[in-house]
This record gives sequence, structure tokens and C-alpha cells, in this order.
Amino acid sequence: MNLSNLQPAEGSVNRDGKRLGRGQGSGKGGTAARGHKGAKSRSGYSKKIGFEGGQMPLQRRVPKFGFSNINRKDYKGINLDKLQELVDSKAIKDTVTIDSLVENRLIKKNDLVKILGGGELKAPLKITVHKFTATAKKAIESAGGEAISL
Repeated sequence: MNLSNLQPAEGSVNRDGKRLGRGQGSGKGGTAARGHKGAKSRSGYSKKIGFEGGQMPLQRRVPKFGFSNINRKDYKGINLDKLQELVDSKAIKDTVTIDSLVENRLIKKNDLVKILGGGELKAPLKITVHKFTATAKKAIESAGGEAISL
């Protein structure tokens, strides 16, 4: 061991940097490395979200139009050919309810369901859901089934 390889014990030296605002002799007195004037030099400064240095922020620059209807009801559409696939795969027999659609993972528990007229239905099904399109209702009844609205 000699003077060239001496070093302090692990964890004994504080390396957090210079302490700010502790007098001119420290080299970081006066403005405490915050510069002169301006919002960032003041105590209690916090930048607002989206603040762009006084420039008009993006969320105020972009045009806004349209509206969202808070009373809108979103229906999950299910085509007739999907119901026919379930009949062919023996997942459903003669009745289709909200519960049977949830079991087959076509919808979630609280979804509103509308049967659409896409594809063709051969099996006579008794379908109980929220809504039907006119073509779907006609196709179900022509196949010998029954369309019941909740």
C-alpha cells in the first residue's frame, strides 16, 4: 500500500454533489444554480401538464368539432351465419338467449345485442335478444324460428 492507491472506505464519502445556496464561497450561492429571474427560478414552481413555454399548447391549437351523445346505446351485431355456425358445431340447439351467446363468447355479459341479416339461417331457432333488423327477423321466421325482442 502506498499513497497512489489509497481510497476511502466504501460508502464513507458523500457524493451527492455541491450543496446549493450555502453562500458565495461554496460556488453555488446567490441564485443556487437556478439562473436569474423567470418561473423556474422561483420557489414553488411546477410546470402545468401540456405547458409549452407560453406557446399556444397543442390541445388548444387543434380544431374541435362534433360531439359524443351520452345517451347512445351501442349494440353488438351478430350475423345469422354466425348463429348457423353455432348450430352446425352443436354449440346451440334450438334456443338462443343472451346467456348462450355469452357462453359461446360472442358477447360480454352486459352487451346489448342486435341480430343482423348477414348470411343465411337454415335451423329453426327461438332467438331472444334486444333487437333484430327487418331482414334478420324475416329470415328467422322463414326458417321456422321465432324472434323475440327483450
